[in-house]
Amino acid sequence: MLMENQEKIMLEQLARSIKTRRNELNISQEKLAEICGFDRTYISLLERAKRNPSVLNLKKLSIGLEIELSDLLKNI
Repeated sequence: MLMENQEKIMLEQLARSIKTRRNELNISQEKLAEICGFDRTYISLLERAKRNPSVLNLKKLSIGLEIELSDLLKNI
């Protein structure tokens, strides 16, 4: 139970980081998805903490968001 709560919190923190950075760049979910090679619904799921992305997808996101992967994850 404790691990599930911690995982949920981590995904929520990641979701906030992704959405905040995307908004800083003033790009839509659709544009970010296009840049990263994802479907727009996948970006939406990530920003709502409904998906747990793989390391490879996190790297693609960091490139699309023009941010170092470590910076994307630093608040987690």
